[in-house]
Parts: sequence; structure tokens; C-alpha cells
Amino acid sequence: MATAEAHSAPNYHPLPVVVASGEGAWVTDVEGRRYLDMLAGYSALNFGHGNPRLIAAAKAQLDRVTLTSRAFHHDRFAAFCAELAELCGMEMVLPMNTGAEAVETAVKTARKWGYKVKGVPDGKARIVVAADNFHGRTTTIVGFSTDPDARADFGPFTPGFTVVPYGDLAAMEAAVDRDTVAVLLEPIQGEAGVLVPPPGYLAGVRRLTAERGVLFIADEIQSGLGRTGRTFACEHEGVVPDVYVLGKALGGGVVPVSAVVSSREVLGVFRPGEHGSTFGGNPLACAVGLEVLAMLRTGEYQARAASLGEHLHGRLRSLIPTGSVTAVRGRGLWAGVDVSPALGTGRAISERLLAGGLLVKDTHGSTIRLAPPLVITEEDLDWALTRLRETLTA
Repeated sequence: MATAEAHSAPNYHPLPVVVASGEGAWVTDVEGRRYLDMLAGYSALNFGHGNPRLIAAAKAQLDRVTLTSRAFHHDRFAAFCAELAELCGMEMVLPMNTGAEAVETAVKTARKWGYKVKGVPDGKARIVVAADNFHGRTTTIVGFSTDPDARADFGPFTPGFTVVPYGDLAAMEAAVDRDTVAVLLEPIQGEAGVLVPPPGYLAGVRRLTAERGVLFIADEIQSGLGRTGRTFACEHEGVVPDVYVLGKALGGGVVPVSAVVSSREVLGVFRPGEHGSTFGGNPLACAVGLEVLAMLRTGEYQARAASLGEHLHGRLRSLIPTGSVTAVRGRGLWAGVDVSPALGTGRAISERLLAGGLLVKDTHGSTIRLAPPLVITEEDLDWALTRLRETLTA
């Protein structure tokens, strides 16, 4: 740990553990201690560490070709785009690498669509976003963040964004005007503490954007691909956005894979040379992504997240009467737990759980987040929840 901190920029403050290997929902550190991973790489490891199907797909592709750039076609690209579009009920895919790249791509897409299709005057396009959002850490994205840590000392920022309170449909309606090209939202705000919007909010945003000719962009980078018990979190309100922004779990915890998925009308606005990525849609990424899509088509992982999620939330809510927990939020195998501030900060609580063999991540104040791999067993989940109860009520 000391060596890593000596030679890496201090942009992270990791928990004091050095992971050496992982399998399923468990990891082992360099000293041989095992920990149950209740974070799953912020949903990037939905299918667990070292998933045999995904590792096999990656190994097979490694022996063939790993990168061509988009200067040439390769034999995994067409299938990946077609199958991802089908999973989303859409027509076109623009593959990238990281979640932030995908969000930046969605922003560019919305602006170009606004100018070319909607007819917004050049340079006037606006995108409405929600307070407490987390869409990445590029300069443009942090410019419309309301988190002081994300924004401080990184300006000047890109104009063209309007921030409204999350879950406030009236504020959203007031903000959408003739120059608005898109509304960009997380169906559930992960970094903010797994905040679920009020019932009907997403459906209301869908109605509003459809009525006013505005794109609804759903950032499902953390919430999508099985995490909440459905393939997409928007499905809980029967909502289909105009644009999906995907990442994290799409790469199976093996390689970074992200994508923007939409209709031909929307993504068809691009022309060669206007946007791209050297590594976006590379053969290795597509091979792993294809296996992820095959696993999701079975519905097994969505069903596991739904059933185990009910169990998770039931046991977490049972902590509220003890006084150790003040609130529990989330859906599926995803929970934000507000721990009583009297017990310490989220960081301090995470360190105590680490000592007991649990890996979790704190967020603002005394809130911790739980997002175990979807392959976790009920026995392991119960073991984790028992450790959590013992730690918080000691």
C-alpha cells in the first residue's frame, strides 16, 4: 500500500486492503485474508470476479485479435452492436470504453440531434440534468455536478446545462424550453446514496420529453444490466427512454466497455470523422460484451437480483428499529444505508466492516452502499448481513 501511494496521484483514498485474487463474490488479499465483496466494482462486477464464461470468452479472443481500431471492420463488431440493440429494443449502437466517454458521447449526440433534427439555433442547445447527479469526471460532466469535491478548481466549465432537483417533476417541466434537446438522468442515483425517485417521476419525465420533442437519456451505467432486478432500472416504471447510456457491467469486469444505444433517427446524425475512439468497439471488448449479453438474455441474473434483493432490503430495514440505521433505499441487489451519525462516518464504518471481512464503500456523510455481485449466494449474503448487524449494533 505504501509503495502504491508513493507513486500514484492521490485522487483516491482506498480502504487499507490489497487484493491479490478474486472468485465469484469473494476476494483474497496479499496476506491470504478473504473478504466478501459487497461493492462489485460499482456494478462493473455484476457477474462476479473471474466469471468462467467471461474469462473463457476473453481468452479465446486473445488468441485471435484484440484491436483493429475502427479504421477496419472486425468479425465481432456487427454481432455485438446487433445484439445490444436488440436487448435495448433500439436500432443503433455507438460503442465506447468508459462510462464517462459514453455520457460525453450522449451529450454530443443530443446536441447534434437538436441542431440537425429538432432545429435548435446553433450554439443554443441545452440539456437538463438533476442535482446530486454522478455521470463521470470529465470537465464537461463535473461542470454540471452539484458535488463541490467534483467541481472545485476544475473550471471554467462547459455551458449549456440546467440543473433541477432530482425527483421534482414540476421543476423539470419549468426547465424544459424550446432550446432543450435532452433530459439526462440516472433512474436511480448511485453515488448520491442509491436515491430512488418518487413513484411516477420517470414516467412523468418520459411523458414530458415526448410531448415537447426532447430526448430522454437514461444513464444506466450503474443501474442497468440486471442490478435492480430488471435489465434496466427504467423498466420498474414501464419507461423506455430515447437513449440508453451503458457501461460497467457491459465489460463483465474484464475490460472497459460502454455504449450509447438509441434509434436510427438519433444516432444516425453522425457522419464519419465527427466522433470516435481508438479502442471503442474493439474485438476483445465485443467478445466479452457478447458473452455478457448472452448471460443477460437468460433472465437468470435479473431474477437473482430481484429475489435476493427482497431478502437484502428486508434484513436491512430490520436494522432501523435498533437505532443503528436511519434509512434504507434502493432496488434489487443495490442499497444505500444511512447509518446513525453517532456510530461514525461512512469511511469509519467501512473500515470497521473491512476488519470483519466485508468490502463496502461509503458515500456522503454516514451513508454506505451495498452492491454485491449478482452471483452471490443467499448464504453469503446472510453472512454479510449478520456481520453488518453485529458491527452496527456492537
